[in-house]
Amino acid sequence: MDTKPLESFAKAARRELIVAVEARISAVLAAGSVARSERAEAVRQLESEIADHGREHVVDRVAYTWFNRLIALRFMDARDYTDAGVVSPASGQAHGQPEILADAKRGDLDTAVVTNASAKDAIIGLLDGSRRSTDAEGEAYALLLTEYCRHWYKTMPFMFDAEGAYTELLVPAGLLADGALLSRARDVLTEDVCNDVEVIGWLYQFYISERKDEVFAGFKKNKKAGVDEIPAATQLFTPHWIVRYLLENSLGRLWMLNRPTSRLIDQMDYYIAPIDEETEFLKVSGPEELTVIDPACGSGHMLTYAFDLLYAIYEEEGYAPSEIPSLILTHNLHGTEIDPRAGALASFALTMKARAKDRRFLTRSGVQPKVCVIEPISFAPDELDVLFTKDGDRDAEVAFWNQFRDADTFGSLIQPDANAAAQAAVVLEGLQDQEETFYYDTLLRARRAVAQAAMLSRQYSVVTANPPYMGAKQMSVLLSQFMKDEYSDVKQDLYGAFVVRGIELAHDAGLLAIVVGDTWMSIKSFEALRLRLLNGHGFDSFVHMRDVSNHPDIYGANAAFVLSMAGNRSRHAPFIRLTPLGSDRKEQDLRVALAQRTENTGFHLASGADFAAIPGSPIVYGLSKKMRAAFELPQRLGSIVTTEGQHKTADNDLYLRFGWEVSRSEVGREARWIPYAKGGPFRRWFGNIDYVVDWSDDARSHYREDASCRITDSRFWYAPGVTWTDITSGGSSFRWMPAGGTFDMSGPVAYISNPDDYNTVLGLLNSEFASHAFLILNSSFHLQLRDVKALPVPAGPIGSPEISQRVDAMVATSRYDWNSNETSWDFERNRLVALVCGDAAPTAIPAHSD
Repeated sequence: MDTKPLESFAKAARRELIVAVEARISAVLAAGSVARSERAEAVRQLESEIADHGREHVVDRVAYTWFNRLIALRFMDARDYTDAGVVSPASGQAHGQPEILADAKRGDLDTAVVTNASAKDAIIGLLDGSRRSTDAEGEAYALLLTEYCRHWYKTMPFMFDAEGAYTELLVPAGLLADGALLSRARDVLTEDVCNDVEVIGWLYQFYISERKDEVFAGFKKNKKAGVDEIPAATQLFTPHWIVRYLLENSLGRLWMLNRPTSRLIDQMDYYIAPIDEETEFLKVSGPEELTVIDPACGSGHMLTYAFDLLYAIYEEEGYAPSEIPSLILTHNLHGTEIDPRAGALASFALTMKARAKDRRFLTRSGVQPKVCVIEPISFAPDELDVLFTKDGDRDAEVAFWNQFRDADTFGSLIQPDANAAAQAAVVLEGLQDQEETFYYDTLLRARRAVAQAAMLSRQYSVVTANPPYMGAKQMSVLLSQFMKDEYSDVKQDLYGAFVVRGIELAHDAGLLAIVVGDTWMSIKSFEALRLRLLNGHGFDSFVHMRDVSNHPDIYGANAAFVLSMAGNRSRHAPFIRLTPLGSDRKEQDLRVALAQRTENTGFHLASGADFAAIPGSPIVYGLSKKMRAAFELPQRLGSIVTTEGQHKTADNDLYLRFGWEVSRSEVGREARWIPYAKGGPFRRWFGNIDYVVDWSDDARSHYREDASCRITDSRFWYAPGVTWTDITSGGSSFRWMPAGGTFDMSGPVAYISNPDDYNTVLGLLNSEFASHAFLILNSSFHLQLRDVKALPVPAGPIGSPEISQRVDAMVATSRYDWNSNETSWDFERNRLVALVCGDAAPTAIPAHSD
């Protein structure tokens, strides 16, 4: 599908609709407006919404609402799901007015749709000229469109409003003009494009893209994401091949395990059969038991493909085709979402999937997609008095009924108690006689709260998601505190919380199929998440897309995997590493890897036990046997390395100087300044000691007494050691640090217990083995002391005279090179001058000399 026309259309539509809705609000709220006299209650609703949420918020929401409706109606027109074109000309006509308007101009109104007598009279009066107007056809069409939205509300209440809603007052003007929104929608959403309901998801992403840009621009200015910013900041459309990989290897896999002879496998291009025989999996007796939830469903892309697989499963089991869509929506598919507009699109997409399989689906009653928009609900003390049980725990019941107070921020990360939800449902059953009383609204909201709690407290066969991504720096105070309280192990990013929540939502023998970023795979701050995945669970498969974007434009997720709740970390699973190029190339590479299953195509086998053997349990699946064996060694470099903290002045401008800024006589143990290791560019063996730090009595007193400062333990003062630059974007580089100085956090130092091991340790740290090992231990750009201490080393003596001599020679050469720079403290002669004079570089200078 060519998405460029969709992108241009959606972005322009958003801008136009915001302007149009703003103009309609001004007209409706003007003193003496017709709406104030004829639709007073709807105007009151509009004013109340603006008072509660602000005018900009209401404009944005209503604009999006009308975009969704017009797109939905165009989609149904293009698929011939409407009796007459609601936003499209008659079938076979490329241009012209909407068919329902053309029919009305001939006096032909569908009385099954236009049931409001006053609306019918107004439409006829506008079109025959008996009712005066400056835009008769435009007003008539707005009334017709309102009637058709009311009609479709009966079938799709998630997309359309009932009679009386204030959105009816805000139908955008100018829809009929040449080149206006409707005509462009018809041009872009052709019959061919609308053959794939995936178009709904693309339009959703493109519609919010400019808002996303605004939100991210705010992040750069230290703004936080509130309720209005979270959807735009966190929602991205998932490419279809990733959706297929996830669902085919979770929902499809589960069915294949239960029905090994199923021909479902024939339509699953990305299915990966189990490596070994599996006995621990969720047993199901029929398709109805295959429950699926997407806890952050967006526009429903995961759920619509799950629908396709489920339909094939039901069909294979011999169910009547006309029954299958209703069975799927009733028993199998569930979604939750905090953005009402995205939730509406997800429900619409599933409804269109059902209608495509059952011609009479839209005329059947009582079957709705189970997509729950998690809305904020809370209760005042007097309302809680009605809901309390006689002998219950009041504090616990208050917590239950008000747990959704901030649901538009926390969404499905809220963890309701299943027993409490069941008890609350019993309470509501006993209050049915109160429905016609003053507490009608209380009971209505209570039912919605119980429904939300019920969906979020049960367990599902398959949990699948492309969850939201948001770092702690972008979170509001409210969300940040919630993450610290409820998801402390993964508080640094929302996606980590959704991985944990997915495990909780999955049945004990179910599957989690999710695509997230890959930072969690190795960095220290996500170690708890890795352990959560590895302890008691097992990977079924893993597709690693590596770079930060596998979407042709922008897409943040690059690690897709299926985790078995009943699996164990000792079993092996395929881990597939894809090329760091565009999305199309990645999809092609995945197909090649699945077909050839060789390491050359990125196909590796690994187990959770392999990862657990490495400090921090990083998810490193492509290790050679030799490298794995190295990490099985019992000794680590930390057993012979010692250090403590680092120095921090809190005011480098005052306490630091370049070495050439002070007199050489002022540098030394008995002087004011001492050398200071502060990292620097990539350089091995020797050098990068450019700075000196104030080490006077007054300065050291400041370092000890100021809470923002640090000072190294006195036993490490002036000691020689091995230093490096903590930022390793160009690779790790270790250097000899002569005695007499100290260091800061940018240039950590390791001290060796046995001075005879200095050369050997320095040689080991600069080896190719160490470079590869550090990438495994920490794939970020910051190489920390704990990573160095985790390096595996052979048991017993690690050095030899030969290695020591070689390291001496390399340090000597590097020192000679360093001292040929004029900024070196030991500079004596320019390198070119030395060549002319015939000076030669020394072949060895003891590495641990002063």
